Amino acid sequence: MKTPKSFVDALSTVELADTFNPYSDICPTHDMPDAARRRRLNLQHCLESSLDAKAETIWIARDLGYRGGRRTGIPLTDEAHLDDASRLFGGVRLERATRGPALAERTATVTWNLLSEIGRPVVLWNVFPLHPHAPDEPMTNRCHKKFERIETWPFMLALLDMIKPKQLVAIGRDAGAALEGLEFPVETVRHPSYGGQTEFIAGIQRIYSLAETPNSPETATLPFPEFA
Repeated sequence: MKTPKSFVDALSTVELADTFNPYSDICPTHDMPDAARRRRLNLQHCLESSLDAKAETIWIARDLGYRGGRRTGIPLTDEAHLDDASRLFGGVRLERATRGPALAERTATVTWNLLSEIGRPVVLWNVFPLHPHAPDEPMTNRCHKKFERIETWPFMLALLDMIKPKQLVAIGRDAGAALEGLEFPVETVRHPSYGGQTEFIAGIQRIYSLAETPNSPETATLPFPEFA
């Protein structure tokens, strides 16, 4: 797993119960026939661009969500912000993998508002790199289990070895706890869901020395469901 392609190819082989692997699985309701291939390429292109740009920071949340990374293959990124992601990663080709209207996710919206303000590539990842869902309820989100994190932890270590970041930003307490013990500086910020948006924005602004703006929490009223 030394290159983005070999990393994504290896990730596509993981199979766990009550999880959706966006790099190999196809959703019969929403996906295009070649959706898994498109998501593999999306992630591969983002990682390649991050290496080319010598990205120094990885933002790490907990799991992929059913409105975001499950559909795009890119952590913390929904379909509504694929164009923003493409621009930030140097104009790489990122494709939708689903049919129907593009979906937006609250966490992705807040994240990409900040990334657009920062204006430089950041690697996006999750402690658990797949979408965990409730049994027989694929369009739900659940917290991954410890054994699932252990099973996929080699991908975290491989990513760190490939990117060699100077800093990790843990999004939420669960992510922060999972990253304890790694030999990298970790800054933990509040997760933007469930009322944490203002604190999340303030935390990122502090890390990147961004000026606070009165309109920062403007997405709080958008009609998106909450995500963990």
